[in-house]
Amino acid sequence: MCAMARPRKPLLSTDRIVETARALVDAEGLAAVSTRRLAAELGVSGPSLYNHFRTKDEILEAVADSVSAQVDLSMFEDGREWRTALHDWAVSYRTALRDHPNIVPVLAHGPGRRPAALHLADAVYGAMVRAGWPAAQATSIGALMRYFVMGSALGSFAGGFVDDAGAYDPADYPHLQQAHLLAEQQEKIDERAFETGLTALLDGLAQQYAQVAQGV
Repeated sequence: MCAMARPRKPLLSTDRIVETARALVDAEGLAAVSTRRLAAELGVSGPSLYNHFRTKDEILEAVADSVSAQVDLSMFEDGREWRTALHDWAVSYRTALRDHPNIVPVLAHGPGRRPAALHLADAVYGAMVRAGWPAAQATSIGALMRYFVMGSALGSFAGGFVDDAGAYDPADYPHLQQAHLLAEQQEKIDERAFETGLTALLDGLAQQYAQVAQGV
């Protein structure tokens, strides 16, 4: 009579570690990630993680890169005009960061050696150079877009106001009489603010681009 096969635990893999760590960061923040906590979540011994990552920082770097990998880059390869491509990329970039806001502080350090983040930077820079931007300005555009998108993902403007009318005494804040209503419209207000800023930013770049084209 054959003995029943013992149930096997899912094989530990780099992807599984990163997915679990990303879920922890999303739910509880960066401080929640430790090798001990991850091992418990994965149902493995702590030392087994070291076959894939040497430190917690390496795990967080991998989580950050997994978020960068969610950003769509196809707009830089399918013939879209540079301004449209930047707009569409910024929207995709912000969506990825908005879905994983707790990892933004790690992403803010820059791409470092993270492959997906480096592909992202390479795609933006390359598209701007191909569009006719001088190399130095193409670099500045990549930096500028990163500042804008990351800044928008760091926190909600509308969500920063409390829904208590009494907190905004007209005697002290004569222009904030409706501020207590902002929080309930957080998503709508933040989306509109992002699009307003992005349009203004791209309008300014378009003016500079016209000067570049004229050799000014």
